[in-house]
Amino acid sequence: MSSAKARPLFDLPIVKRAIVDSFTKLNPRHQLRNPVMFVVFLGSILTTGLYVHALTGQGEAKPSFILGVTLWLWFTVLFANFAEAMAEGRGKAQADTLRKARRDTPAKKLSAPSRDAQQSSVSAATLRKGDLVLCEPGDYIPADGEVADGVASVDESAITGESAPVIRESGGDRSSVTGGTRVLSDWLVIRIGVNPGEAFLDRMISMVEGAKRQKTPNEIALNILLAGFTIVCLLAVVTLMPYSIYAANSVNVALIAASQPATAAPVTTTILVALLVCLIPTTIGGLLSAIGIAGMDRMIQKNVIAMSGRAVEAAGDVDVLLLDKTGTITLGNRQAVAFHPSNGTHERDVADAAQLSSLADETPEGRSVVVLAKEKYGIRDRQIHEMGAHFVPFTAQTRMSGVNFDHRMIRKGAAAAIEAHVQSLGGEFPAEVQATVEAISRQGGTPLVVADGPKVLGTIELKDIVKGGIKERFAELRAMGIKTVMITGDNPLTAAAIAAEAGVDDFLAQATPEAKLKLIRDYQAGGRLVAMTGDGTYDAPALAQADVAVAMNTGTQAAKEAGNMVDLDSNPTKLIEVVETGKQLLMTRGSLTTFSIANDVSKYFAIIPVMFASTYPVLGKLNIMHLSPGTAVLSALIFNALIIIALIPIALRGVKYRPKPASVLLWNNILVYGIGGLIIPFIGIKAIDLLVNLV
Repeated sequence: MSSAKARPLFDLPIVKRAIVDSFTKLNPRHQLRNPVMFVVFLGSILTTGLYVHALTGQGEAKPSFILGVTLWLWFTVLFANFAEAMAEGRGKAQADTLRKARRDTPAKKLSAPSRDAQQSSVSAATLRKGDLVLCEPGDYIPADGEVADGVASVDESAITGESAPVIRESGGDRSSVTGGTRVLSDWLVIRIGVNPGEAFLDRMISMVEGAKRQKTPNEIALNILLAGFTIVCLLAVVTLMPYSIYAANSVNVALIAASQPATAAPVTTTILVALLVCLIPTTIGGLLSAIGIAGMDRMIQKNVIAMSGRAVEAAGDVDVLLLDKTGTITLGNRQAVAFHPSNGTHERDVADAAQLSSLADETPEGRSVVVLAKEKYGIRDRQIHEMGAHFVPFTAQTRMSGVNFDHRMIRKGAAAAIEAHVQSLGGEFPAEVQATVEAISRQGGTPLVVADGPKVLGTIELKDIVKGGIKERFAELRAMGIKTVMITGDNPLTAAAIAAEAGVDDFLAQATPEAKLKLIRDYQAGGRLVAMTGDGTYDAPALAQADVAVAMNTGTQAAKEAGNMVDLDSNPTKLIEVVETGKQLLMTRGSLTTFSIANDVSKYFAIIPVMFASTYPVLGKLNIMHLSPGTAVLSALIFNALIIIALIPIALRGVKYRPKPASVLLWNNILVYGIGGLIIPFIGIKAIDLLVNLV
C-alpha cells in the first residue's frame, strides 16, 4: 500500500489503460449514466450524420466545418471518459497490488480449537465461516478471522505497507487477523470469520477498483441539478431554430422588398448542437465521477480504506469528532513521575512498596514505577520469588494489583479500590491522601494509591503526555466549525485537566460502550454528523451508529464490520486527516461546479452574438471578443473540450485544503473559481480563435 503514496499523478501505465478505457466507455449504456455527457454523446452522433450527408454536396454547411465540430464533440466525450478512466485506473493499480497479496494456499484445517487437534490439508478457497485453521511460522493466513488460541508475530506488510511485524493473540482487541498476511514466529489457531468472496481483501479490491462505487447523496443531487439545467438549455436551443428561420425569412423579405439581395440565413443544426454543448455544464458533468473516485483514492493514499463513497463524502460534512484520549490526544504511555507519602510515612517507604507491587507488572506504567524507585532511591529488584511471594494481578473488578509475601499484603490501585480494601481490613483512608489524589487528578495526572495491609502509605503520580501540536490541530478544527470531544475512561477530574491542556471542546469521562452510543445519538438528534474511531468489540455499537466510523486494522473483526472505513496504519489520529480529505472532496466538487457554470456564462457571450449577427447586425456590438463569425463556434467548442483535460489534475489531486470557516471558503471559491471561470474563457476562446484563423 505504501507504493500508492509514491505513485505520480500521470503514471504511464495508468495513462495507457485510461486511453483504451476512454473508447470502451463510449458504450451507450455507460454514457446514459451521465445525463450531461449523454447529451454531448447524442450530439456527436447527430453531427457525424450531418457530416456524412454534407459529403453528398447537399449539406447545411461546408463539410470541413461540420467535421471540425464533430471531431471536437467526440473529443469532449472522450476527454470526459479519460478523466473518469484516470481516476479508476489509479484504483485498479491499487487493486492489482492487493491481488498479489491474495493467495490460494493449502490450509491446515483443525477439528477443534486446539493446536493438537486432528489436522487436514484443504484449499484456502474452500474455508467457510467458523472453520478452524492452524498457522505456524512461514504460513500465510488463509482468510480473515479471529485468533482462537496462541500468540504470534505477523507480517502485515502486504496489506499495510509497513515492514515491522505486529503481535496477534487470542482475547483482547488484537485478535483480528487478515487473509494474505504471514505468521513469522510461534503459532496461531484461527477461527475463520468470513465466507469465500467476503474477505476484507476482497472488499478492499472491489472498493479501490470502483466497481461497487455507489453515487453519494450529494453527487446524486448535483446530477439531478445538472440534468435539469441541461434540459432547460436543450429547450432553449431547440426553440432557436424556428425563431431563427422566422427571423431570417423576415429580414430577407424586407431586403427583397428594398431591391437588395437576401443575405440572412437561419442557424444550422450543427451550430445549434455546438451551442448546446457549450452552454450545458459539460466541464463539471465530465469531471463529476472522477472527483468522487479520486476522493476515495486520496483516502487509499493515506492507507485508509473507505467501504463506500458515501463515507468519504460524509467525512466532509462531519461537525463532531469523538477522539480517544489514549494514543490520539496523549502519547498513551503513562509514566510514574513522583511518590507522595502520607503523614508519618517516608517517601522511600512508598517507593519501596510501590516497586514491590510492580515487579510482576509488565505494563508501561508498572515498569515506570520500578524504574522511578530505582532512579530516586537506588532500590534494586529483589528476588522475592525465593521468599514465596504471590503476585496478585490487576482485574477490572478489583481495580488494583499487588503482592503477598512475608505476612505483608501490599496493594496499589485506584483510590476508591484501595479505600475499600483498607477499610475491609479495619484501616482508615487518610484525608491528606484523598487531597493528594484530587490534586493529581486536577492537574491531569493519574493517582495510584499504595497500601501495606490496612495502612495507606501514599500515592504514585502517573502522567500522560499530550501530543505536541495537537492543540493547534484542534484550534484549526474549531475554526472550521468542528467540535472535538475527548473520550476517556479516566475520572472526571483527570479528564477535565487533560481536556483543558489539549484544547478539546468537551469530554466524556468514565466512558462505557453505552455512554458512547448515547453521546453519538444525542449529537445526531441535534442534527450533527459524528465521526469516531474504534478498535474493540465494545466500540462496535458506537461505530455502527456514527456517521463516519474509522476502525483500526489491528482491531477486532466486529469493529471492522461495524465501521465504514478501516485505517491500515491503526493510527487513531488519522481521523482528523479523514475529515480533511472528505472536506477536500466537497471543496473540489463545489469549486469545479462554480468554474463550470461561470464558463457557460462566458461562452454564451462568445457564441450568441456571432450566431445572430447576420440576422440582427446590432447584436454584433455584443461580440466583445471580436471573434470571427466563421470560427467563433468552433473556437468555443475547442475550448470547452480542452478545459476538461486542463482540470483533470485538479479533479484527481483535489483543491488545496485550508482549515478555514465555511463562509471564508465560500468567498474564496467565488473569487478564484467564479471570477476566474468568467475571465479564462474570454482569454482562451480568443486565443484559440486566432490560432484557428491562422490555420
